[in-house]
Parts: sequence; C-alpha cells; structure tokens
Amino acid sequence: MLTILFWVFSVLMLASAAAVVLFRNPVNSAMSLVLSFLALAALFVTLDAFFIGVIQVLVYAGAVMVLFLFIIMLLDLKAETRRRLNIAALAGGIAVLGGFVVLITHVVKSLPTSADHFPALARTGYSDAYDIGMTLFSDFNLPFQIIGVLLLVSTIGVVFLSRRSLR
Repeated sequence: MLTILFWVFSVLMLASAAAVVLFRNPVNSAMSLVLSFLALAALFVTLDAFFIGVIQVLVYAGAVMVLFLFIIMLLDLKAETRRRLNIAALAGGIAVLGGFVVLITHVVKSLPTSADHFPALARTGYSDAYDIGMTLFSDFNLPFQIIGVLLLVSTIGVVFLSRRSLR
C-alpha cells in the first residue's frame, strides 16, 4: 500500500510541477506549486521522514508561498498572452526531453533490483529535529548563512521593484 501511495504522490507532484510551467496565470501557477509542495511532503511521509514532511508544509507550502503570492499581487502580474509558436525552440525542447528520458532510462536500468530493501536507519537517542539541526548548523553552516543573505537581498529587490516611479 505504501508503494502505491508513493507512486500516486510522485505522479501528482510531477503533474502539478508541469502545471506550474504550463499555466499562463501566475496565481494558478503558484497554486500548482502549493500542490506540488504538498505532494512532496506526502512523499517524505511515505519515506518515514515525518519531520521533513511537516517542515515542507509549514515552510514551503505555507510561508514561502504566501510570500510568492504577496509578490505576485504586489507586482500586479497579469496572465501571459499567447505568442507565436517557435518551431526551432519546440524541436530543441523535444530533443532535450528525449535525451533526458533516454538518460533516465539508462540510469534506472543500471540500478540493482528495487526488490532489495534498504537497511533500517540508525537511530540515535535524539529526535529527528535534533539530528537535522546539528547537521545543518555544523556541517552546512556556511550554505545556510548564504541562503539567508540571498533571501534578504531578494526581498529588498522585490521591495525596490515594486516601488512606484517618482516621475
């Protein structure tokens, strides 16, 4: 049953991720991104990573998407108008997609059988949150700080772009 749920949530996540790119209205794309985040959280839960699944819902599907929707509303973005079809770009995209499918098929076929079960995770005396926090702030402290600065700079950029012109 868990395997079936894993595949259902995987397909749901990929379909909603494709909808993010295909929808022309930015609000619809953002809502598809929320669905993609929720399906990813469900995938984490099926893999027994409950803490990461909850954080996925709270941080990404909650706070980050509220920020994205706020920016969309602040910039007053409209639905994109249809453009003329570019045959060369379409052919290039299909060629890249075909190469990607061939590469993924090759990688999947070269993997050992998926019937083998993974060994149980080593359990420490602490919670998942403690283990993740210690890893994040010891081994990945610099990337964590860089992402914080990047988010600050992007927020300042959005405020700057949303200012009305002083003409």
